[in-house]
Amino acid sequence: MATAELASETDFDGWRTAARAFRLAGVEPAAARFVVAGGEGTGSLFDDAPVAPTGGQEVAFTVPKAFVDVAREVILHRSADRFDLLYRLLWRLRDEPDLMKVTSDADVADALERAKNVSRASHKMKAFVRFRLVEDAEGETYVAWFEPAHRVLEKTSGFFMRRFASMRWSILTPEGSAFWDGDSLTFGPGARAEDAPQDDEIEAFWKTYYASTFNPARLKTQTMQGEMPKRYWKNLPEAALIPELIAASRERTEGMVERAPTRPNARLTAAIAPDARESGLDDARIVSNLEELRPAIQGCRRCPLWRDATQGVCGQGPVAAKLMIVGEQPGDQEDLAGLPFVGPAGQVLDAALEEAGIDRSDVYVTNAVKHFKHEPSGKRRLHKTPNAGEVTACRWWLDQERAIVRPALTLALGATAAFAVLNQKVAVMKTRGEPLPLPDGSRAMVTVHPSYLLRLPDEEARVRERAAFVRDLVQIRALL
Repeated sequence: MATAELASETDFDGWRTAARAFRLAGVEPAAARFVVAGGEGTGSLFDDAPVAPTGGQEVAFTVPKAFVDVAREVILHRSADRFDLLYRLLWRLRDEPDLMKVTSDADVADALERAKNVSRASHKMKAFVRFRLVEDAEGETYVAWFEPAHRVLEKTSGFFMRRFASMRWSILTPEGSAFWDGDSLTFGPGARAEDAPQDDEIEAFWKTYYASTFNPARLKTQTMQGEMPKRYWKNLPEAALIPELIAASRERTEGMVERAPTRPNARLTAAIAPDARESGLDDARIVSNLEELRPAIQGCRRCPLWRDATQGVCGQGPVAAKLMIVGEQPGDQEDLAGLPFVGPAGQVLDAALEEAGIDRSDVYVTNAVKHFKHEPSGKRRLHKTPNAGEVTACRWWLDQERAIVRPALTLALGATAAFAVLNQKVAVMKTRGEPLPLPDGSRAMVTVHPSYLLRLPDEEARVRERAAFVRDLVQIRALL
């Protein structure tokens, strides 16, 4: 038995170095063991050191980026056999270089599912960390206690560093702690719940706000618990209000129905409306459902595109859709209607989906960029391609849409959408039709944008390319 000792439960670099040495030395998965320093089974670095490669052996080999991305996530999973699973995949990859594309394979499917669970745990941490104010000799510090489902503290702390860059804060968890002093992010040992403050003066205001935004007419208890699992409730101050709000929801809903509708004050509305576009609403907000996402996108100021657009255009479709289709940006008609894919490109997409046997009502449709980028030409507004900075800024919302809907497959239409989904630039024609694993365990595919078909000047080319587009959709239907 060859044994490698890792520095910590999340020591990806240590695992990668040891696993590569094992593979090059021909140590089969059944004979390889990975232990964490200080944990059970810890011994010397190698109990039985693998044989060093000789001149006749291969001294190096490469693995696809998809494996590395998934492995970095799986390492953070709490399962005890995660190191063994990853080594089995690594062992097979040298002889099966396309293994990560075979999502029906048991080991690949297992790894993708664990990576998806880790990604979801990171998203929940962003949504459910609650800071409380502590005053000490150095001034104000905000402290939070959190119990993540998986070991995502270091992975997710960068988000809080960017989001609360001007604050001094600490996040305490049972296995480790993160500290930001305004200049540097450091990590320390685990803590106890009693090490964090239990409440502060701001908490009462937060509870009042939460109760005021609770809409009894939209209450769906199972959906709410799916987005806010009960395991997190004990550390959420607003959770103490939830049972009471649920109990009173029916009575409040009946009261709303019985009351006569009221109209807004026209003068007040006129006075407020111009200021709403300059209000600087919270465009770094983490939302937990699509109802919260739509108004959040309307208030987005992450890039300048909102200034010349009529409105932000959120995605449309079922919250549990297996397929998500991502386009580039709203067009002129989408900007006016506030809905995605209702213009000429949308009509092409609808017809192709129908021909491929996919019901659009089962699909969540959205765009990489939520505001219409254009330039005026007389009375017309001509489409202008978003730049990389604008796509990156808007990925904030696309990532949240994907985290909420959790599609099994995301179809990117065109280069801009592919960049937003894959976080890298790809050649559409070379990549189209190829299932690509994503870090959250789902898959992506790339094909052309329907507007490409509309721009083709030659009728024969349009027929040929449209048939290829429909074939891509048929392939997607087979994968769902």
